[in-house]
Amino acid sequence: MIEINLLPGQKRKAPGAGFRLGLPDFRAIFSEIKNPWLLGAIAAGVLSLGGTGFFFIVQSAKYVSLSSQLDRVRDEKRRYDVVIAQKRQSEKIRDSLQAEIRVIRTIDGDRYVWPHLLDQVTKALPPYTWITGVQGLGMAGAVPGQTPPGTAPSVPLTEDTSAVPAVRVSIDGRTVDIEAYTTFLRQLANSPWLTDVTPAQAATVIESDRPVTAFNVTVRFKLADSLYIRTVPLVQAVR
Repeated sequence: MIEINLLPGQKRKAPGAGFRLGLPDFRAIFSEIKNPWLLGAIAAGVLSLGGTGFFFIVQSAKYVSLSSQLDRVRDEKRRYDVVIAQKRQSEKIRDSLQAEIRVIRTIDGDRYVWPHLLDQVTKALPPYTWITGVQGLGMAGAVPGQTPPGTAPSVPLTEDTSAVPAVRVSIDGRTVDIEAYTTFLRQLANSPWLTDVTPAQAATVIESDRPVTAFNVTVRFKLADSLYIRTVPLVQAVR
């Protein structure tokens, strides 16, 4: 069958032709615009829209990266908060133990002063020499072991750099040999628990119808080096 197109300028669509998307003719549009300022404004708008889109994309990528970093930092903060809380709890326990140790040392500071002192004086005694009295300086005739029950000798104590009470005592004794007296002084000076050994006086007296040398020596107790301190366990039999 023959078809005749009676309308000039119009083309008949070919049978079977589908939908076609065509771009506008920008050249024709720009040719119709005669104002250059309008062209500049359009170009600036296009550039601004492109820059805004590019800036939005870059900032979105940064936001995603910073959000992931923030999540990691928050996780680390929670973990470190637990560690810091444990550390502070340990410091509180340490401070409490140190305070208890200081209290114990304060109470126990002069507990073994007299046992050590009397033990060193006894070890320093040479043959044919004996002690007639040991008393702390400033005490009125008080002798260790002869104080009333429940009371302690009021020895003037002063704290030294080692936080151990410094005790000065006066030792009265007798000897039948003057060389034994000098030996006693030398052995007192060699004791790691005694210092400032000072002979006060020495005189000959008659005791039991025999001449003997009466002497007086002052010494000061000090804490010996740890090499001279020996601890032993307390063993108690349980029935």
